[in-house]
Amino acid sequence: MEAVLPYQGLTTVYYAIAAVLLPLLACVVNCCLPGKRNLLSGWIATGAILLSTVLATMVFVKTWNAPQVHVQQLWFTIGATELYAGVLLNNLSAILLLLVTAIALPVHIYSTAYMKHDENYDRYFIYLSLFCFSMLALVVVDSMVLLYAFWELVGFSSYLLIGFWFTRDKAVFANKKAFLMNRIGDVGLLTAMIILFAQYRTFDLVQLFGENGLISQSTIQNGQWLSPNNTMPVLWQYVACAGIFLGVAAKSAQFPLHTWLPDAMEGPTSVSALIHAATMVAAGVFLLGRVYPLFTTAELDVLAIIGCFTAFMGATIALTQNDLKRILAYSTISQLGFMVMAMGVGAYASSLFHLVTHAFFKCALFLVAGVVIHEMQHVKEENKLDIDPQNILYMGGLRKRLPITFAVAVIASLALIGIIFTSGYLSKDGILIQAVDWSETKSPAFKLVPIMALITTLLTAFYVSRLIAKVFFGKFRLTEFHPDAICHIHDGGLQYKLPLVFLAACSLFPIFSLTPALYEHAWVFEGFGATHLSRVNVFHTIIPVGVNILSLFLMYWAWATYTGRKLLVFSQTGFLFRLSYHEWYIDRFYNKIIVGGVMMLSRALSWFDRKVIDGVVNGLSSLMISVSKIVAWFDYYVIDGISRLLTFIVKITGNFVRRFQSGKIQYYLFSMLAVVLVLIIYLTV
Repeated sequence: MEAVLPYQGLTTVYYAIAAVLLPLLACVVNCCLPGKRNLLSGWIATGAILLSTVLATMVFVKTWNAPQVHVQQLWFTIGATELYAGVLLNNLSAILLLLVTAIALPVHIYSTAYMKHDENYDRYFIYLSLFCFSMLALVVVDSMVLLYAFWELVGFSSYLLIGFWFTRDKAVFANKKAFLMNRIGDVGLLTAMIILFAQYRTFDLVQLFGENGLISQSTIQNGQWLSPNNTMPVLWQYVACAGIFLGVAAKSAQFPLHTWLPDAMEGPTSVSALIHAATMVAAGVFLLGRVYPLFTTAELDVLAIIGCFTAFMGATIALTQNDLKRILAYSTISQLGFMVMAMGVGAYASSLFHLVTHAFFKCALFLVAGVVIHEMQHVKEENKLDIDPQNILYMGGLRKRLPITFAVAVIASLALIGIIFTSGYLSKDGILIQAVDWSETKSPAFKLVPIMALITTLLTAFYVSRLIAKVFFGKFRLTEFHPDAICHIHDGGLQYKLPLVFLAACSLFPIFSLTPALYEHAWVFEGFGATHLSRVNVFHTIIPVGVNILSLFLMYWAWATYTGRKLLVFSQTGFLFRLSYHEWYIDRFYNKIIVGGVMMLSRALSWFDRKVIDGVVNGLSSLMISVSKIVAWFDYYVIDGISRLLTFIVKITGNFVRRFQSGKIQYYLFSMLAVVLVLIIYLTV
């Protein structure tokens, strides 16, 4: 290995590599097990991720706020270019390594019960282990080449999991849509990689983006991107940043490449929990964290605007959806928008802090949704009903039937809203406050960013409360449609309860700070160079207090409205409702304009190919056939005719002459006499 490290540093690297490889080992072992429903496969995968979690914890303890560990080895050589592969362990990779395993473990435990009766139980855990391996490897590699390879493998694994129930047309459509949209982002990321390598001749993340890296020391001057050893036109730097953003937008579902994420709900709910919490969608924000020095102030402003718009858009759409998982999907899009916006306003630490806290409470909400949907599916099958088990319009009153699930849902929802005493309060309020501070240094138009972020937070309070009210309060509305329905609904066993309780505990403030009201005291900030945070003015107190008061009011308003108090009756025919319900018509726009345009162009090109290209080719072939027929006729009747005539003449002549060759002497004498007589007659005449 190239780097010379003390024994403890190498041990940490080995722990990290083992944590990454254990899920891959489980994947390989499960591939070798016989049978489609071998329940051992679930526990093999769960055991592997448990060991990975233990190892990731050890790596985190040894790496957090310690000097980074970077070990690499020569991978291969092309010409004079040497490419290295290695492991990079710093605060960012350490916390993501721990986060991914800490979220994957309860999902695995939950899945052993949730997927128990599926006929492809073993295939599910093979895919899940491959997914975890891909994401764990992504966060520790030190090369952009390896990062891109595992970036692609994360996308491929998600493709397999989203389309796990491939016999369903919707699942097949959803995984193809996710795969194709992510290919757009991958092209952007690959373009950025090529540009950076062309300029700096290295893929090493430390050499490029480290504290003393080439890009970290670069500046823009007179239209040139200046670095310690070269210059390049600033246009290339813009293209590289645009490529990085495309990759982030695709993986982390930012506008305009966000529409695959709601459709990805066609996979098992436990898969949704993992994808939406700490794996695939987290990869985009993680990438931003890795390459953050590449972005200039102007580019960060663009990130802030797009992230803010994405957060607002996602929240407005979640207001009117009736599919339980789809509401949570748009909530994920909204929260990811907050993270990207935070990166844009310079709140680097707050963005990563919110990535961590969001993973726990969003995973909890998806697992809650899984319990609810699982029980509603049983009711549907038991009563042979034609209903959608994910439609919240058939739910209601489930808090009495699912008390533990309800309690976890409330805690996770409060964290998602950002109410005090939850982890979401600590991370989200930090973003809001720093967004306000950032806008003070900008032109007045930029104040729309924190204003829209505040509005989005209030919308979050409303749609989350609507969800809780519709699912857990009021009467069980299914019986209104089917009065004779038999409903046996319960929380489930320990394999459901333990993951939910663990995630709910991690959604509360003590995990991240012993001071529930002061986000500045969270230990996460210390690891990302944000120890300078302090309440420099009264707005740092007014904003979180005001947001919490307004959120509590909106929560009561939504609860009262959707539990029958009728404090507010929303029109379901107005433009704003239809805009929200139809998801801002973005999917329709894509289907009609983009997909429709491509199909129309394809049909036009097909017509041109058949009528013009094929027409010319077919015309030329017909002409050549006609010419060949004329040539064939000439050859047969003229050339071959002359040949046959000469042959006939020779044949006739030969036959005629042959008659004089009888072999009798008297005939020869007679012939000679005849010839002599003819000559005499000719000469005398």
